[in-house]
Amino acid sequence: MPAVSSRGRGRRTINEINMVPFIDVMLVLLIIFMVTAPLISPSVIDLPSVGKASRQPDQIIQVILGKNDSLEMKVKDKTTTLPLKELANAVKAVQNAGGSTTPGSSAVVISADKNAKYESVVKVMDTLQRAGIQRVGLSVQLAN
Repeated sequence: MPAVSSRGRGRRTINEINMVPFIDVMLVLLIIFMVTAPLISPSVIDLPSVGKASRQPDQIIQVILGKNDSLEMKVKDKTTTLPLKELANAVKAVQNAGGSTTPGSSAVVISADKNAKYESVVKVMDTLQRAGIQRVGLSVQLAN
């Protein structure tokens, strides 16, 4: 119920907000934050960088995604065109044919045309990762 003032001729309500409780709450919060801020230790995030892998891959399999969703697999100098359904099996076959004793020692790099849909790139990555291929990365070219 609003406070009533009886100054003057009649009774009227006071339309002012009492700011004292608001200021009290803000000062208490300020003190709490000032006390707890020095106690919070800053966290360190270890971001990956180029060449930080413990072991370089034996071979690099490049998957090239064209602007019309055409897929090409390039191993050394040999290029093969194939559909998305056969991509995982073809990559596994190349990895097994590499003769490496360590599984997943060959890296798969996806290079996409700048006009290709992002959805297509994600589908290729998803297909490879669901097939159990460990080292999948994206090729990035910096603009000059």
